[in-house]
Amino acid sequence: MVIERDVQVADGRTLRAFDSEGDGPVVFWHHGTPHTGAILAPLLDGAVQRGLRLVTYARPGYRGSTLVPGRDVASAAGDAAAVASAFGVERFAVMGASGGGPHALACAALLPDRVSAAATFAGLSQYTGDASWFADMADDRALRAALEGRDARLRHAERAEFDPAVFTDADWATLNGAWGALGEDAGRAAAVGPDGQVDDDMAFVSPWGFDPADIAVPVLIIHGDGDRMVPPANADRLMAALPKATRWERPGDGHVSVMAAYGDALDWLVAH
Repeated sequence: MVIERDVQVADGRTLRAFDSEGDGPVVFWHHGTPHTGAILAPLLDGAVQRGLRLVTYARPGYRGSTLVPGRDVASAAGDAAAVASAFGVERFAVMGASGGGPHALACAALLPDRVSAAATFAGLSQYTGDASWFADMADDRALRAALEGRDARLRHAERAEFDPAVFTDADWATLNGAWGALGEDAGRAAAVGPDGQVDDDMAFVSPWGFDPADIAVPVLIIHGDGDRMVPPANADRLMAALPKATRWERPGDGHVSVMAAYGDALDWLVAH
């Protein structure tokens, strides 16, 4: 059973948070872009099978969490700490997929006394102003619009249409199978409005507010070599910033099918 509740943070904001409860080790999940923040069935099933407890929240602008225009990636650390404390959790591992990857790394960097290890799936690397960051992205229009400012990114959202070519055949097979809940949840998040996704994109192309090189806990970077949405060069750049990290290359996997490694990644987090 998953508990859903609103957590009040120090500046008066509300965060919509979720807790699967239990007595096992805690993994704090950071959702992708866009998602509602809910604990989805495949996430819960993998955790329950291992006796783990999942905690997560909707980032500002998503599903009941107060909108915060201009938030940076680093702000996720304070929000995650507040949510964990509200649920009585002191120590936890972090995991994030896609847009959740940078936010998981923020927690690993900025909460060293609370985070034991981190894992990311298909996560973005930091934007440094180099045009090569966009190379091989099947659709980079939203992120390029974000570089022009929040108003430009909102205007893009008004006319944007999803391009199915950003997903590989393996991705579509995964969305039509065990991880169908990911696609359904992304649709629910997008239907509510673009604010959460817009502010995620703004944060990705702005200074993150922390240096991944400061991460001292074990880190696992998982990326498919067929990813068209977040090309595998992002994993190369993350590994350059985190030379002690472990990388799992996933031949044939795209942006979604890489989630087939979710159970193994949970096992890795527990071991570390």
